[in-house]
Amino acid sequence: MKSNLKNFEASPQLYARIAGILYLVIIVMGFFAETFVRNKLFVPGDATATAYNITHSQFLWKIGITADLIMQICDLPVMIILYYLLKPVNRKLALLNLSFNLIQTAVLVANKLNLLAALFFLSGADYLKSFSPDQLHTLSYLSIKLHDYGFGIGLIFFGFVCLLEGYLIFKSGYLPKVIGVLMSLAGICYLTNSFFLILIPKLSSIVLLMPCLIAELSLSLWLVFKGVKLPVWKEIVWS
Repeated sequence: MKSNLKNFEASPQLYARIAGILYLVIIVMGFFAETFVRNKLFVPGDATATAYNITHSQFLWKIGITADLIMQICDLPVMIILYYLLKPVNRKLALLNLSFNLIQTAVLVANKLNLLAALFFLSGADYLKSFSPDQLHTLSYLSIKLHDYGFGIGLIFFGFVCLLEGYLIFKSGYLPKVIGVLMSLAGICYLTNSFFLILIPKLSSIVLLMPCLIAELSLSLWLVFKGVKLPVWKEIVWS
């Protein structure tokens, strides 16, 4: 264990690039599942039309769920690498950041059950015959709405992740301060949008999350192409 840690500290660039690549996978998978699956099949306010779309595109719906799960799987190594990258700045805050990230991932993974439930209600199985078609459509629609709120709850924890990462990146000296500022702004946007979703749903908007995409994309690309400033990293780690 100590040997692996020393290898990481001696040459963090490989791990930074792995984290960056996986972070890009997370962004792509999340964007695909939300934009090309759920936004395509879900019809706001119309349970029947939504049920029709899902019923006739069941495999696409399953691909969307799979993409979400791939996103969460990739999130685990990313959060561990970021913990080690940011630990030299403040170990306790890096650990707190990791804890928030683990909770976020657990919530989002469990939340996928709502998307599966939406599909199950439309499966036409014998045990569903006690429900009318309209009732099944409504239950399926409700499951998707529950997923939306579950996703928002998960992003509350991720909002704190972004705030902590933003602070640690800003203070690090071996990662750009501007990315730290962007990540902190992303955290504020995630928290604002999620609490709006719970408290004042009409104010919740995808527009509020646009800075989050810019921040996370900037961080992932920087990790892939630049990594950390080795002289500063070594000075902090080996001091």
